[in-house]
Amino acid sequence: MKIAIIGASGNIGSRITEEALNRGHEVTAIVRHPEKLTLENESLIVTKGDVLHPDDLAAKIRDHDAVVVSYSPGWGPGTDYQRHVEVAEKVLAAAKKAGVRRVLNVGGAGSLYVAEGVQAVDTPEFPADWKEGASAQRDSLEVYRKEKDIDWTFFSPAFMIGPGERTGKFRIGTENPISDDKGESNISYEDFSVAVLDELEKPQFIKQRFTIGY
Repeated sequence: MKIAIIGASGNIGSRITEEALNRGHEVTAIVRHPEKLTLENESLIVTKGDVLHPDDLAAKIRDHDAVVVSYSPGWGPGTDYQRHVEVAEKVLAAAKKAGVRRVLNVGGAGSLYVAEGVQAVDTPEFPADWKEGASAQRDSLEVYRKEKDIDWTFFSPAFMIGPGERTGKFRIGTENPISDDKGESNISYEDFSVAVLDELEKPQFIKQRFTIGY
């Protein structure tokens, strides 16, 4: 496949890029700062791009089989979390303009349901520092859910995601978090990336959200 990865220099995006290359795919890495992506591979093209400009983005993703969106505006005071919504809108517009039907978005876990009708972000236990960003990611999920033409997938990680081992062994769900026998919801960046490529190669969640955990 020919895959365009937006945000390929980030913690998750760089792992997705590496996983895709290791599986023999061609990758176009679209990043704000190309110098941050030090990975070298004959099947990798690194290009500077602005996801907020659909015409520029459409030119970069044209003739690709799929687009992976691993965008983050950052975290902390002063962050414009509504960029999650804007990016969703701009990417979908660019995909239509470029004729790319497949878009997989790396989303957040806050919109997963922890009880009937209750999303994690709305519970008292949800960390206050994460609430605004998680709420914006939830809003971006609604942007995708309204989309009828693009074959989108919204991929929510486990509640805790970080560097770790690539085991290739995990469980998959849809609207509810995956937790282990201790009640903990975890996944490594590496195994998250495995699941991204699995979904691109053998789609199971077209126009759906899914999640992952050990």
